[in-house]
Amino acid sequence: MLDPVRQEVIALAHTVVVKVGTNVLTRADGALEPARVQSLADQIHRLRATGRKVVLVSSGAIGAGMGRLGLGKRPADLRQLQACAAVGQAFLMRAYEDCLAKHGIPTAQLLLTAGDFDSRSRYLNARNTIVTLFEWGCLPIINENDTVSVAEIRFGDNDHLAALVTNLLQAPLLVLLSVVDGLYSADPKIDSSAVLVPTVAAIDAEVLDKAGASRSSLGSGGMRSKLRAARQATAAGESVVMANGEQPDVLDAIFRGEPVGTLFLPHSTTMPAWKRWLGYAARPRGRFVVDAGARKAVQSQGRSLLPIGVVQVVGAFGKGDVVALCDAEGVEFARGLTNYSSSAADRLRGLRSEQIRETLGDLPYEEVVHRDNLVVVI
Repeated sequence: MLDPVRQEVIALAHTVVVKVGTNVLTRADGALEPARVQSLADQIHRLRATGRKVVLVSSGAIGAGMGRLGLGKRPADLRQLQACAAVGQAFLMRAYEDCLAKHGIPTAQLLLTAGDFDSRSRYLNARNTIVTLFEWGCLPIINENDTVSVAEIRFGDNDHLAALVTNLLQAPLLVLLSVVDGLYSADPKIDSSAVLVPTVAAIDAEVLDKAGASRSSLGSGGMRSKLRAARQATAAGESVVMANGEQPDVLDAIFRGEPVGTLFLPHSTTMPAWKRWLGYAARPRGRFVVDAGARKAVQSQGRSLLPIGVVQVVGAFGKGDVVALCDAEGVEFARGLTNYSSSAADRLRGLRSEQIRETLGDLPYEEVVHRDNLVVVI
């Protein structure tokens, strides 16, 4: 029986981001499985034939490189991982090109780093490139630029990258394909009574607790990674389906509205594009630790952050930089553009407006972060 909620989600999904994990595309030894790549290409062709725009976020470069080089296991050394990705990325793209060429679909490769999302101009350039590729009938295939990424500029995994791309394009639906059926009531590897959760209305602490600590053998993510990505997308007003990419024709089933995998519903109304960048793409340069009253005022009452509510200033940043707002326990609940540099903000923390005038000689801004330049992220 078809679910009317899923039917509505599918009907609204004019643009779709499909993320496919390494283990979906490869055999146990890391080598690409041609039949699975072809099946995915065939399903994407059928999805595009409905008039939808599709972006593919594909893992598998390191795994493909392992297979191409005959490596028995995933390297642990960074330089070896990056070299493996350099070999595998070309091999992976050739596989997609060959499979999609049967349907007359040209492919385009985009290799991104977190720095491309930090910079507002590069962020918009990436969006403009993808939109142009849509106009030309191309399938954008996106991966992290593993050959140059280091800890400071890594996304961490392609689940997070897929959520960022979803927000970048304001795509109504993100599909996460891995080798699990979806979210279970408990870790099925530990609890045999665990059952699949068909729909999740909100990703809260209770939902996060359902994720096991397991990680795939070849990929870099796990259930917690997927839930964080789903929360990021749903917080901006998009829907997410998590399903098993090894299931035959899984995309076809999803877009028929069948009860496949787990559907995560949007937490809120659609968020403006620039607030998506501010809240979920750009990485904070520092953070303000605030008291309980300030958190309530910002998170629940729609107010700006005032200096009197700031308990601690962490990091070195300038006026106009993106900063995180955290409570005393270190929980980030908002992000915004700071009106003051870190050094100035540190001088003003805990002060009232009249005290700021005494300290600075004037009052450039009453707010450390103005409400108009702030996004609540939980």
